[in-house]
Amino acid sequence: MASSRPKPKPAHRELHSTMIASQLENEIVSGRLKAGSKLDEQSLTQRFGVSRTPIREALHVLVARSLAERVPYRGVLVVDITRDRIEQMFEAMGEIEALCGRFAAERMTIGERGELEELHRRMNTMAADGDSEAYEAANTEFHGRIFASTHNEDLIELANNLRLKLAPFRRSQLRQAERMARSSEEHEAVVSALLDRDPKRAEKALRRHLVSAAREVLARMP
Repeated sequence: MASSRPKPKPAHRELHSTMIASQLENEIVSGRLKAGSKLDEQSLTQRFGVSRTPIREALHVLVARSLAERVPYRGVLVVDITRDRIEQMFEAMGEIEALCGRFAAERMTIGERGELEELHRRMNTMAADGDSEAYEAANTEFHGRIFASTHNEDLIELANNLRLKLAPFRRSQLRQAERMARSSEEHEAVVSALLDRDPKRAEKALRRHLVSAAREVLARMP
């Protein structure tokens, strides 16, 4: 009896969907995929050489991050990402991160403070070396550690959800060596405030950090 074809491993499918979502994100953020463009499942399966399942998962990610929307009878369309919309998201993220910084300054354990300081040291080296890919990944971990240090599950979930929506824009502005260096300097102010258990300084430093990131993203928009 002929053997049946083995089913693809879930992890392999997730890898495909993650890579596809990342590629489409880059094209939307850069403007290569214009507002109103239809993200057709069949066309995308042919383009990426995969089944419909990872394509659907990738489109779900884009919709969740407000880069695309499902329109009845029309399918999934790229949204119009305006300057006002980006400003609103960064404004909300700035206030949430500032709140996380205030709570973290008061609630971080000694171990959490030490781990954040060590991560910051490694990120300084990444920035100096111009390793944007490593810095981007470490940056996500850096902010995630601050969220986790609030020890408030609802605030952590809220912060992470909004951060996912902003992720494509934050990644794009960290690919420049100059911006990485400034980001590292801004992190220094954040870490210093957290190590000193100073809620007001931590809140102020994180709010300014998000304003700086927003300014960089908006400056690169057409």
